[in-house]
Amino acid sequence: QVELKESGGGSVQAGGSLRLSCAASGYTNCMGWFRQAPGKEREGVARIYTVGGSTRYADSVKGRFTISQDNAKNTVYLQMNSLKPEDTAMYYCAAESYTCYDLRTPEKYPYWGQGTQVTVSS
Repeated sequence: QVELKESGGGSVQAGGSLRLSCAASGYTNCMGWFRQAPGKEREGVARIYTVGGSTRYADSVKGRFTISQDNAKNTVYLQMNSLKPEDTAMYYCAAESYTCYDLRTPEKYPYWGQGTQVTVSS
């Protein structure tokens, strides 16, 4: 069983930055960030293999967001720069014990955090 705890959300003006953190208890091989805005489906943002560090990003955040990890702390980060109002959403950390699934298939990730709100004002 894996438990995930996110932190770091908040409100920021467009063009600003935020860093999200996700601390995991238990073994994971893949951790990712997803987001869901009101009235929209949950969408993948970025994911990382915890062994090896291979990453993948959604096109909408490439060049602005960076996913990274601190294996000693079993923590994954999402650095978000050049934030836009359309980035406003609840951001969720997710994990999988064996492999990274496509960011378009959040239902394949069995472990989820409680979410942290990110609000970007124009």
